[in-house]
Amino acid sequence: MPPSNFARHCCELLAAAGPCEIRSMFGAWGISTGGFNIAIVADLGSGEKLWLKADGALRSYYEVAGCERFTYTARGVERSVNYYSAPAEAMEAPQMMAPWARQALECALKARPTKEGRSRPSAAQARPARAANSRPAALAPSTSARRKSSTG
Repeated sequence: MPPSNFARHCCELLAAAGPCEIRSMFGAWGISTGGFNIAIVADLGSGEKLWLKADGALRSYYEVAGCERFTYTARGVERSVNYYSAPAEAMEAPQMMAPWARQALECALKARPTKEGRSRPSAAQARPARAANSRPAALAPSTSARRKSSTG
């Protein structure tokens, strides 16, 4: 089944985080950029809604903006995950969504565990260029700084 029109619209809104891909995910749509999941489009009973990746440090920002946390019931137990509904005003234009989209990507970058031998895009590949007045990106470790194995 192709993505809904709403899911495609959300992908356009999130373009500030990088080129988006939409994939079917547990009866909903996952939106990722550079291999990092930054959002979910799901209907939890009140119509399709965009849910942005977040973390505990951002909880208060989402709450002040009137956003709700993604919660669901599984086997009779209410559960929640670190996704929050997008602020209503941010849904109006990509420029208004841009800071929320970039923050969702930052949370996805922090949350994704690294495993030895696993190929994953570097932060620079997954993240679009930043404006000169914004916070600088963390520097990637140099090749020479990587730990060498005893066999070579």
